[in-house]
Amino acid sequence: MKKDYYEILGISKSATADEIKKAYRKKAIEFHPDKNPGNKEAEENFKKAAEAYEVLSDPNKKAKYDQYGHAAFDGNGGFGGGGGMNMDDIFSQFGDIFGGGFGGFSGFGGGGGQRRMKGSNLRIKVKLTLEEIANGVEKKVKVKRKIQAPGVSYKTCGTCNGSGQVLRVTNTILGRMQTATTCPTCGGAGQSISSKPADADSQGMILEDETVSIKIPAGVVNDMQLKVSGKGNDAPGNGIPGDLIVAIEEVEHEFLKREGENLHYDLYISVAEAALGVSKEIEAVGGKVRIKLEEGIQSGKILRLKGKGIPSINSYGNGDLLVHINVWTPKTLNKEQRQFFEKMLTDENFIPHPEKTDKSFFEKVKDMFS
Repeated sequence: MKKDYYEILGISKSATADEIKKAYRKKAIEFHPDKNPGNKEAEENFKKAAEAYEVLSDPNKKAKYDQYGHAAFDGNGGFGGGGGMNMDDIFSQFGDIFGGGFGGFSGFGGGGGQRRMKGSNLRIKVKLTLEEIANGVEKKVKVKRKIQAPGVSYKTCGTCNGSGQVLRVTNTILGRMQTATTCPTCGGAGQSISSKPADADSQGMILEDETVSIKIPAGVVNDMQLKVSGKGNDAPGNGIPGDLIVAIEEVEHEFLKREGENLHYDLYISVAEAALGVSKEIEAVGGKVRIKLEEGIQSGKILRLKGKGIPSINSYGNGDLLVHINVWTPKTLNKEQRQFFEKMLTDENFIPHPEKTDKSFFEKVKDMFS
């Protein structure tokens, strides 16, 4: 089981953005690989801290994590808030948080070492049916990625000497201040193009179609975002690829309405079926299900079919299927039917006699959400 992100950074759930940043910087300095050479445990702690910070520093990701836990990002193993991060990911995304003291893998406190850029992320939307959400699915999607053109070559940037950053010294009232900024010549890549094919862009990139296989876990929700590491655009030179961000779009079902892990189904029956009882076949995500309605069933009754809903993305089991009974009253009657119902107007058995056990509409709604 993965460790809680708040516990990793040593903060509470109510921590402010500034407190989260400070906590991450403290952990990152403690476990930085330059400070702990050859220490695999420190390296793993360094990665875990970066993963926790990536999620908790983003308000949208933090909200999803607070609601769904780790399963919101990496329930499939291939996605994650930062589960697929390596050292290049970390220094590319968060190198500046150390205040210029960690420009790369070497030179702890000195900003040495070559910085590797990360390519831009790609975003796609994947439509899923309720059946696909209930069972989990593997989708193959075609994406148009920027990749390095064959034959392109790079040389070390002469402005930053390959670090991707330039140091500026400013005289202030507090003394001389040194700051690191992105190199204006290479844009932070640390390299510039020495030669490229005619069909490549200014960064030596070409567009290429690639089919990406995405394993989507059961129980995802509408607008949830999953990440496929390394399937975004390439970065120039020796950079690392960006990620493919997959947004989930739930296709509305013809008969079933989703509410979290629970499903709702409206079943319409006739007055005769309500009075006599009947066996009915209804829709469910796993196929049709047959249910038996007892004699005298009332309109508005809700039948709960345990475990016939959507699986929890946190692996807490399945939700339920709630069947709402609606007795349909005919709008027109023929002469014989009208005479029958006129006789029933004074029949004691047809006069409403609700029992104490018959719940009101508001009580049923309350039960449904409890």
